[in-house]
Amino acid sequence: MASKEFLAFLEELLTPERKALFNKVIAQRTNHFTVVSEDVYQLHNTSAVIRSCDVFGIQNVHVIEEQKVKKIDREIAMGAQKWVTLNRHDDSLKCIQKLREEGYQIIATSPNAEAIELSDFDIDKPAALFLGTEKDGLSQEVLSNADQCIKIPMVGFTESLNISVSAAIILQELTSRLRKSKISWELSDYDKNEVKFEWLRKSFKNFDQLVKRFENS
Repeated sequence: MASKEFLAFLEELLTPERKALFNKVIAQRTNHFTVVSEDVYQLHNTSAVIRSCDVFGIQNVHVIEEQKVKKIDREIAMGAQKWVTLNRHDDSLKCIQKLREEGYQIIATSPNAEAIELSDFDIDKPAALFLGTEKDGLSQEVLSNADQCIKIPMVGFTESLNISVSAAIILQELTSRLRKSKISWELSDYDKNEVKFEWLRKSFKNFDQLVKRFENS
């Protein structure tokens, strides 16, 4: 973790408007929910999910790449990959285990009959929201190990949505309810400093030179 003095040094190099924006955005960030994308082959879908996470204040995103290693499409993500924390995994079960150890319940998104509707989902406990491919959905490994399944109610002929659309609908609903609740959903002071440091590090192309400048001051 960077020292408070170094963080203050870097913040003073920002314009007042940029500094205010950083503080405004980080105040709305949460780790109460995290999003997990499982083997989504289309790069633009993965990138769009990352963008939705940034828009709705989700700080940590997990990408499981068992079948095909992906390179995030920067153009589609529109810079969002700079502002969210991207965690990569090569095994679904290991990812589930890690998230459970961090205190998350495992929530699968699925249109199956046993899934509860999104509006009925209890947001009190931290949740890892798993999203699968539009064609095949989530793997049986995830479905078998999920604590609960949720679904977006649909009344048309089409029974599935693009993953990026699903992510946006789910996150808008859940984060809106979260911010109206009495749940302590904000980042801890420690996490805020860690995240802000990463944002600052990515904001300066001459970061290494700034480190030396600070050390010599």
